[in-house]
Parts: sequence; structure tokens; C-alpha cells
Amino acid sequence: MNQTVRIYAAITTDIVKHAEEIFNLWPTSCSALGRTLTMAAIMSCTYKNDDYLTIKILGDGPIGKIIVGANDGKVRGFCENPGVDLRYNDGKQAVAKAVGAGQIEVIKDLHMRAPFSSSSEIISGEIAEDFTYYFAKSEQIPSSVGLGVLFDKESKVKAAGGFLIQVMPGCKEEYLEKLEAKLSTLKSCSTMIDEGYSAEDIIKEITDGDYQLLETKELKYECTCSKERFERGLLSLGKEELISILNEDHKAEINCNFCNKKYIFSENDLKSLILKATK
Repeated sequence: MNQTVRIYAAITTDIVKHAEEIFNLWPTSCSALGRTLTMAAIMSCTYKNDDYLTIKILGDGPIGKIIVGANDGKVRGFCENPGVDLRYNDGKQAVAKAVGAGQIEVIKDLHMRAPFSSSSEIISGEIAEDFTYYFAKSEQIPSSVGLGVLFDKESKVKAAGGFLIQVMPGCKEEYLEKLEAKLSTLKSCSTMIDEGYSAEDIIKEITDGDYQLLETKELKYECTCSKERFERGLLSLGKEELISILNEDHKAEINCNFCNKKYIFSENDLKSLILKATK
């Protein structure tokens, strides 16, 4: 067993299916958001339980921004344009074209004085290659990332997941060469998941069985929104703006970007908020 390599693997089929359903995602939007959700789920498991991670894919392609948050295996996210379906001539999802050029930004709230932010260029738009580059450039950790979303004949999510391999100091060159050779012939992670592989099976496949399992964690899509949170947002608008909303619309409707849940503040709710704003 080589103890200078860390490997994380995740099955995120249910997470990506949930996002597909609540946002009515078209295939390429679903591929891009699904890959980012998977990356965030994996990365969140490398931090302490109460640390919060935000990933922003800020590309200039038709999909627009992709924003994903994660904490201890719980993820949520959205893309600006859920209705993108771009294909290459072979029928594969043209995720790179949908994402475009730009930057990846990673924000870590480690409960210090201020969140820690780092970024790197989008080098391909395929997400996995971009995070391989991010880890090398921004975190100085040689890494390999595999991410994938597989669709059925009706263009609905069939399998999704990914892996992250990180090389620690002291890793021997011959082990690296063996690992690189293995990765060059490895089936895509979404294909392995579709064939019934578990997350541990993927690790077993990558390492030829030479590994020690340290931890497992449940992953799920979970939004942290609440009416109280949006109420605080309305209060931050100030008394005059709330009076304007009351007089013009007689109510306020707010949709959560991360779960598409609608919150309605009635005329009486707005009057109550105006009273709070005057105190």
C-alpha cells in the first residue's frame, strides 16, 4: 500500500438526478452542473465538518455562471442557463463549448477572520481538467480528477460521479508511473458507476486493490434556504424599498436559486417587515 497518495471517489447519481429534476436541466447544462456538484461534494469531504466550500465556474459560454456550495458532503448549486444542449459530431456533450473561457474560483469558509479565496483559469471547460489544473496551480498539489455524467436514450441522467487523486510529498516515481499507466486505460467513472461499481470499487480499480479505506461519508443534495433567511434579505433593502414593493406589488415572491423553492411574503408579511425596519 502506498501512503503518499490520497484517493477520493464519489457516486453522485441521485444528487445530479435531483438537480436535473428541480431545474428541468437540459443535457449539457446537466453535465456541467453535475460535474461541478460532484467536485464540490468530494472537496467538501477533505475539510472539517463545519467548513463551507463555494465553487464558481465563471465562463463566458452559453451556460453562464455555475455556482455550487458544499459542506460535509451536502451540496447545492445552480447554473444560470439550464436550457443548454450542445453536442459534438459524435453525439457527446459539448461541455467545454457550453462553459467557455474564464475562471474557476474556490472560496473556503474555514471560520477564520475572512474566507479564503483562490482561483485559476479555465483551461478546457470540461471541468475535470480544469480542477486538475486548479489543484496544481492554486493549491500546489499534483492531482488527477475524473468527473462524469452519463445519460440514457431519453437524455435523462443514468449515472454520475467522480474521483480525486492527490499525490503527497515522498511519493516514489515508480508508483507515479504505475498510477499514470493505470489512469490511461481506466474506464470513465460514469461508465464504471453505470456498470455497478461502488465508490470503493472505483478506488480498488485505480489502485489494483492496494489501498486502505479510511472513511466513508453520505452525500446528498441539501439546500439551506428558509423563509427567515429571505426575510433578513428583504429587511436589508430598507424601509423605503419595502414600502415601494407593498404599494406596487402588494406581495413579494422570491425563488431560491439553489432549490427552486418559492417563498411568498403577503401584504401583511410586508407590513410586519416595514414595522421591523422602522425600529
